[in-house]
Amino acid sequence: MKNLIFRGAMLLCCLFGLTRTANAQVDLYMDSLNVYVSEYGKIELYTLPDTIMQIDRITPLVGTAIGQVFDNREDADVLDSTILVSKPAFSDFEIYGAYNNNYSGLPPNVVVKENIYCWKSQNSILIKYTVINKDVAAMNEVLGFELIPQVENAYSGTDTVTYNSQTKIFSDRKTQAVGFKFLNGDINSLNTFVYYKGYNTDTLFWNWMTNGIIDTLFVTDPNDPNVDDPVIIPSFKSKALAVGDSAVYYVAVGYGLNKATMLYNMQLAEQKYSKITAIKTKTNLNVTGYRLSANYPNPFNPTTRIEYQIPQRGHVTLKVYNTLGNEVATLVNSEKAAGKYVVDFSAEKLTSGIYYYTIQAGSFHETGKMMLLK
Repeated sequence: MKNLIFRGAMLLCCLFGLTRTANAQVDLYMDSLNVYVSEYGKIELYTLPDTIMQIDRITPLVGTAIGQVFDNREDADVLDSTILVSKPAFSDFEIYGAYNNNYSGLPPNVVVKENIYCWKSQNSILIKYTVINKDVAAMNEVLGFELIPQVENAYSGTDTVTYNSQTKIFSDRKTQAVGFKFLNGDINSLNTFVYYKGYNTDTLFWNWMTNGIIDTLFVTDPNDPNVDDPVIIPSFKSKALAVGDSAVYYVAVGYGLNKATMLYNMQLAEQKYSKITAIKTKTNLNVTGYRLSANYPNPFNPTTRIEYQIPQRGHVTLKVYNTLGNEVATLVNSEKAAGKYVVDFSAEKLTSGIYYYTIQAGSFHETGKMMLLK
């Protein structure tokens, strides 16, 4: 067994996928990748041995106005602790955590849920972000990211950052390469610059996330004595969120010993994404009636899926209750077009037992029963 490193407090290890957790951190070892997630949701990527860092930071940014950007360093507090899911439904391994703005108390008032799907023999991962509006008013939110690659564990050298408008992959490479791709939305902005102290302010983040600039080529100069790693700030297009409503985003992250193998591993991630989301939302179909289907799997731990369909546009609520009739989760609370939908429900913070999920859409009202077994 290889020597273990330490990140913060002492970490507990076990074999395959080898994990070390302390203070709500997760360190996941697979065949050739090491995925580390901090207690506040920062993602780092290493190749084995895990002293070879490839990505120093992946953290979400949620902006609603100039000077109002939720970020990992200044705002994030723990809502649901970062954990390794005990029985993942969609991948070999899954890391989950949820984070709010309670640390700073500054706007925007959002919750960001993070699900990271990993496969033991695959050099790419999927990240699912769910942004929930916890404010008292509707908001137009922009989801962006603070990405700091550290390819080959080197802070200097020639980094080439490119964006391909055909494949929609943006990547950073020296000889080895890391790549990123937005899987269920278009890029609004993509700004790249050399790391410098003090860049990470709400105003600068907001400007980069909303300026509409897409850098297609950026190269660092290895002869510059002040050269450092690039910082990449990409963002999705803005979405309107009603109070309590949520938006879901998927991002693929891949690694390769060269550009070609990185692109191959990105294809593997996209294939997994297609399987996971195959029945997520099918709108504009010939739906002839209302229906709430049985959740699957059932019993479950800790994640299950609930499918419903509506024949016409209207406001839909889908809520989960315990046996005492207390509401424990709101999964849907917004207007939906006619179609079929699938909602993921994570009960990581709930105790084992019977729960009920209830849909209200127009005059249609129905309840299903599910069992959580931990």
